[in-house]
Amino acid sequence: MKAPATSFALTVFQGRAGDRNPHAMRAAPRLGAAWAARTDLMPVHVGEPQPPLAASWEVELPAASAELSALAARCDAVLSTYAVPLTVMGRCATALATLPVAVRHHPEACVVWFDAHADCNTPQSSTSGYLGGLVLSGAAGLWDSGLGAGLDLKRLVLVGSRDIDPPEARLIASAGITLVGPGSNLAMRLASALQGRPAYVHFDCDVLEPGLVPTEYRVPGGLGWQDVREAFAVLAVNGIVGLEIAEFEDSFDPGGPPASAEALLDSLSTAWATTRP
Repeated sequence: MKAPATSFALTVFQGRAGDRNPHAMRAAPRLGAAWAARTDLMPVHVGEPQPPLAASWEVELPAASAELSALAARCDAVLSTYAVPLTVMGRCATALATLPVAVRHHPEACVVWFDAHADCNTPQSSTSGYLGGLVLSGAAGLWDSGLGAGLDLKRLVLVGSRDIDPPEARLIASAGITLVGPGSNLAMRLASALQGRPAYVHFDCDVLEPGLVPTEYRVPGGLGWQDVREAFAVLAVNGIVGLEIAEFEDSFDPGGPPASAEALLDSLSTAWATTRP
């Protein structure tokens, strides 16, 4: 049995991970600093901001692999001490590094993936070649990212996903992935999906209703702050074994004033207070 968590560790990944613009790389250190101020944790930074390539996955993955491997090693070191990893990442493709490590250390946990998109295309099914759209299939070993696998798709819970490609819909149905779409009683439906199991949580900011925080993608029909608070209250009851935040950009408009992360962090505060050792 996994020993109970005794501490938390904050990591900020600020390197390249399939970026098509620089805004999330710029925002990651500021989001990490805001989180550190709330938790009294000293963040460890992994990677260095670099110009985005805006290329297909065949180019993006080799360009990011060294720094993603460094993040995987950091995640492994944190989990080996029975700590809860708290990770800020610019793009969701970064989870190619974190998910295989998390599920190896916590095979009993669900992976709860908050995202407007399903992110489970494969290189063969993707029409865009976007690395961020291949994350969950890579972590499940449906293609070889070079960063490991091990995600059991039957333990994957997609929350708030609403922009789903036809190949992804077929995989969700055939692989037993649970979809908790936006709408009424979201927290109750999430609780039913978890079945009392703990969760490793990925929170992609485009799961939110557009306009709440700056993100690259803006998909109508997203979650509001109350939805997030209620969902994280459910997650905290069962136990959160790791939490990562992705796709928070530095401003709503290029060259505009820096966006505040306070409302986002406020929405997670119930889970933090409940989960804290």
